[in-house]
Amino acid sequence: MSTRTWEAYAMRYATVQRKRQENFIAYDPHDAATHMDYFVWFLKSDNETILVDTGFNAEAARARNRTFLRCPIESLKTAGIHLEDIHDTIITHAHYDHAGNTRLLPKTRFHLQEREMHYATGKEMRHAFCRHAYDPSDVCDLVYANFEERVAFQDGAFELRSGITVHWVGGHTQGLQIVRVHTKRGWIVLASDATHYLENIRKRSPFPIVVNTADMLNGYDLIDRLADSPDHVIAGHDPLTRALYQPIDTQGLEIYSLTQPL
Repeated sequence: MSTRTWEAYAMRYATVQRKRQENFIAYDPHDAATHMDYFVWFLKSDNETILVDTGFNAEAARARNRTFLRCPIESLKTAGIHLEDIHDTIITHAHYDHAGNTRLLPKTRFHLQEREMHYATGKEMRHAFCRHAYDPSDVCDLVYANFEERVAFQDGAFELRSGITVHWVGGHTQGLQIVRVHTKRGWIVLASDATHYLENIRKRSPFPIVVNTADMLNGYDLIDRLADSPDHVIAGHDPLTRALYQPIDTQGLEIYSLTQPL
């Protein structure tokens, strides 16, 4: 039986100015300023859409001083996707910029590593360093979804559909997972925050928000094994995504086809 082929897209919904020292544990102090983009991703095959991460809202953007461009969930409707038809959503991890807005998807099932929920609700959250990137209201919304029997807790790698596999990597958080997708240009990896920038993985220079540095470095190796080539890796926050892939004309939305490199 042949492997199912998917179209893969990235939607930019927010951005923020950054210093390079905020993006790499090892950095040149003379490096120039940069910025970070925020994306959600979605996968389409036939009449089915799978969402990967749910972003944050305008309130969270104000609280964290991010430039908010659009609601990543409401924008899907503008792009012609019916939210009630999204039956499965992968949450790569529960940080505020990946797991907000879940109440806007009352018909979906969220796929999350069980160890991520344990971490986000566990004793480590008493430490400001550990909890900084989590929003307790987002975590509580996932708890509510679980009480509604809409969270599928995973333990390691699993196949969501033919052509979509999900893999635990940890590192950045205890339960971070990445998504491997079979597309017309081969197997790509939506790395999420396993590598914020392509430079993180290519130079083996970890991002500073990390629970386990060894797991993050080992995650780079797994990404390289899963992707057909380094050019098949999609970093979680890299502005290069907008320079590397073809924009799709969708009423002004910043959506990029990850199967159509420029």
